[in-house]
Formats: sequence, C-alpha cells, structure tokens
Amino acid sequence: MAYPTENRVLLWSTDVPGALGDGPEDNPGMSLYMVDSEKPTACVLICPGGGYVHRAAHEGEPVARWLNSIGVSAIVLDYRVAPYRHPYPLLDARRAMRLTRLHASEWGIDPNRIGILGFSAGGHLAATLGTHSDCGFVNSSDPVERESCRPDLMILCYPVISFTSYQHKGSITNLLGPQPAASDISDLSNELRVTSDTPPTFLWHTANDAGVAVENSLMFASALSRNSIPFELHVFPEGRHGLGLAGDDPYVGTWTGMCARFLAHNAFVTQ
Repeated sequence: MAYPTENRVLLWSTDVPGALGDGPEDNPGMSLYMVDSEKPTACVLICPGGGYVHRAAHEGEPVARWLNSIGVSAIVLDYRVAPYRHPYPLLDARRAMRLTRLHASEWGIDPNRIGILGFSAGGHLAATLGTHSDCGFVNSSDPVERESCRPDLMILCYPVISFTSYQHKGSITNLLGPQPAASDISDLSNELRVTSDTPPTFLWHTANDAGVAVENSLMFASALSRNSIPFELHVFPEGRHGLGLAGDDPYVGTWTGMCARFLAHNAFVTQ
C-alpha cells in the first residue's frame, strides 16, 4: 500500500453560508488522507471532539492515519465551532459528505461506502448527520447539493447524544446558546431521531466517563435496537473522557481492532 496523499479542500469556494468574517475559521474545509489503491476504497469522514468550541487534534489526523493503515481512506472535517452555532456545524458536515460523493471517482472512493466517525461533541455532529440526512436536491443549480449527505455507517466514540437527558451542558451552550429553544433541544437529541433509515452504527464508551455520561451511548443503542438498525456497542469499565485512539490504555485501546472488524463486516475493509 502506498503512503496516502494529503490535501485540504474548502467546503465552499465562495459565499460561505453564515460566515462571520473571512479568516481561516470562517471558511471550513477538510483534510484528505487518501489511500493509494488500484480499486476504489471506502472512506470515513472524521469529526474531532471539543465541545463545539474547538476541535481536538488527537482525534483528527492520528485517527485518519489509523484508518489508512487498515486500507480505508479518511477525511478530517474542520467544521465550524463557537462562536458559530447551529445549524452551521451540521451544514458543514452535510456539505463535506456531499463533496466527497461528488468527487468520489476523482479521489478513488466508492460513493456507496462513505461513513462518518465522531468523538464526543464530534460524535454528536456525526450522529446528527446520520439522523438528519437527505438524498440530495435534484433540482439544485449546485452539483454538490444534488448529492446525498447520508453516511453509509457511523462510528460514535464516547458521543454526546442527548440534549434532554444526561446532558453535556457545554456542548449545548456552545451549539445553541445560553437559552436554547425547546424545539432545538428536542430536534438535536439524536436518540429521538433514529428511524429505519439510520445507518448501521458502532459505538464505544467507558462506564465511568466523567465528561459525557455513558447513558448517551446506551440510549442511542436502545433507539437503534427499537428501529432494527444493526449496531455494535462496547462499554469499557474504566477510562477518562477524550481518549481518542487510546494508545496508552491497553484495554480501551482494543476498540480500534473491534472497529476494524465492524468495518470489515460492513465491507469497508476488503482484502
């Protein structure tokens, strides 16, 4: 396998919706880590965590490199965070998924094997995309907007899921402001938005996570079960919040091997 190439692509070349300025943080983009392969590869869009106020570096490029090591192309999304609020992170995630499908042939990607992975608040964004997606707008004058933004699977790592129960208050405030509307609280509680069209999902959490309660993953898994969506859930007894690849924890760090098998089971990893 050749070493992957890396490029950064802007989500919008001009007229970024809702832009507050013209600095780097006002023009979201994504960094490509493409596997050089004779055949189209699967691809996973990565949403680092950070409470919707920053994006954690250890949940970005190192995760992309791990995916590359098992033959999966990866894209790290620089979605907008505070002072940007909802719906802008979701607009960024939708745009990234559409762009990836539009350029699938050019980038050596199978457009039917594009997933999303998120940590903590990035897990909330990933789950929001997976439960608030569409098939594209065929009459749009923008070819990007004609593409589907639905991920083919989700990987949610110690995710923020609910805004109604077991809340991560920082994520809610940074995304919705100090006095969020009840309708937004409900709409962005993703355990309430699972349907029969929600993608297959891999989840992991630690039971004593002091940052984001494990009940977030448990509630989402329960909703997937009620809707007959295939899922895999792993809860480790101990481990701090924000472990990322968890390379310094020999027990929790086994999640990557479990996830690789999940990806293989869903034909994202091929021999």
